[in-house]
Amino acid sequence: MSVVLDSSATLAWVHGDECTPAIEAVFDRGADQGAIVPSLWHLEVANGLMVALRRNRISAAERADALADLAELDISVDPETEERAWNATTQLADLYGLSIYDAAYLELARRRRMPLATLDKALIRAAEAGGVGVPLMRPAAPSSAYRRSRARSRVVGAGPSSFASGHPIC
Repeated sequence: MSVVLDSSATLAWVHGDECTPAIEAVFDRGADQGAIVPSLWHLEVANGLMVALRRNRISAAERADALADLAELDISVDPETEERAWNATTQLADLYGLSIYDAAYLELARRRRMPLATLDKALIRAAEAGGVGVPLMRPAAPSSAYRRSRARSRVVGAGPSSFASGHPIC
């Protein structure tokens, strides 16, 4: 495993207009070395996609494609998330002023001694304060050249940077 992946980074990867080169690099690394998530990750990602669907940001078919693409990735679910929820996770939430959900990602990264891929500013601050690496750090907006190149790859469709469903990798 190479990284603890949170839902904010995952949803930015799914929504190409939010994807940056740093997010793409994290997913490339995860594709090569795997990633790990707390057990709540699937629910958070599914909820984020449901909200995007309800706001007409994506279609039902795009949501289905995104979920199918995410299912293809080498992402392991941490088996200890639940047993740590009422102790270490709660303590981290109290210490850093995080939600229990965000503290679950931080607890996992600390326990596994792995970097945490997140775009959540409060979680980035807590990770930095707790000595956890944050490969995405404070996200910068993608450059206009990067956005144009991503837009072209979406128009072209399936290619070397796409999944079988045609969903571009970032």
